[in-house]
Amino acid sequence: MIGWEAVDMGDGMAGASRLDARLRAVRAELVRLGLDAFVVTHLPHLFYLANVRASAGMLVVTPADAQLLVDFRYRTVAAELVAAGAVPSGLRRVDVDGSYEETLRRVASDAGWERIGVEADHLSVRRWQWLEGALRAAIAATVGLVERLRMRKDDHEIAVLRAAGERLGPVTARVLDRVGVGCTERELAAQIEAALRDAGFERPAFEAIVAGGPNSALPHAQPTGRRLVAGDLVVLDFGGMHHGYCVDLSRTVCVGRAGAEARRLHGAVHAAQAAALAAIRPGIHASDVDAAARDVLAGHGLAEAFGHSTGHGLGIEVHEAPRVGRRRVEGEAAAADAEDPLLAPGMVFTVEPGVYLPGVGGVRIEDDVLVTEDGHELLTRVPRELRVC
Repeated sequence: MIGWEAVDMGDGMAGASRLDARLRAVRAELVRLGLDAFVVTHLPHLFYLANVRASAGMLVVTPADAQLLVDFRYRTVAAELVAAGAVPSGLRRVDVDGSYEETLRRVASDAGWERIGVEADHLSVRRWQWLEGALRAAIAATVGLVERLRMRKDDHEIAVLRAAGERLGPVTARVLDRVGVGCTERELAAQIEAALRDAGFERPAFEAIVAGGPNSALPHAQPTGRRLVAGDLVVLDFGGMHHGYCVDLSRTVCVGRAGAEARRLHGAVHAAQAAALAAIRPGIHASDVDAAARDVLAGHGLAEAFGHSTGHGLGIEVHEAPRVGRRRVEGEAAAADAEDPLLAPGMVFTVEPGVYLPGVGGVRIEDDVLVTEDGHELLTRVPRELRVC
């Protein structure tokens, strides 16, 4: 199955100009790395660079042009998109005869490229070995070339993510109205999916997490047939895809009544998230946001109950760079670590501290934020106080 969608810049200009800017950034990297060509195989990157949402395809970028390799299933629609100007300027369609690998070999041989970059994080060992044997060129591994560009969203992406974040408000209100004694986790998960679609999302960004009572202590619990009972903490974690971009939200509620322990845990997580949000500004490391949340939970005696990262990047994928977690390397090396970048305007990520006590329950509060010139903008504006349903 394949979907195609033209980029709407929202200012009357052709979407191709925005895609052209992205390809110019990639080409600058090719020059810096001394590459004759760069083979894009990660499907989200095809959407980012060429406006192609597909289940198969390759994009080959050179300092001079770009070629989209598509098989029989997509030729007609690809031709229509090219004719409509909904792809980068000058993009050429190359029909795949046989396999994508064989077509790439032919294209590379005809061009006489000597050094070809591939996406190391998205290429299987088997495919790598085939390319090394089949292409008459040196194969160079690139890491994070497109991911680094995707970390800072452009105006179009920000507008889409803002609109998607706003849509989560009524979805959340509808879902919380359905929470009550006797509901099963699976029933609530189905309600979430229906609410997302009714709100205009293309589809859920991931399978919703609905975890009540002791199940709420499992950070990635799958919904079960368990019925909610009075006093349960219930973690609700869901998101939607809007025009190809993902948003993500978590809230934790109590069923029937909120006991002292539930209030204690929720209060600690609420304070931790507030501290993390207050820390966000350009120029600090992503790990500093994580540390702000972690310090608050440690002060509540809950350091060991918080085992995951404070957040993750959002965009075309529901989990992308930057990672907002502990600094993995101490000292100067950490500053250069691509996994712990300095925050910059245009970055979008979640802030979702949580605590999980096996046999008792858990709490997670998650929102999506955009880094701005002087701080952050909250993209998901849903009440964060503890609600009793």
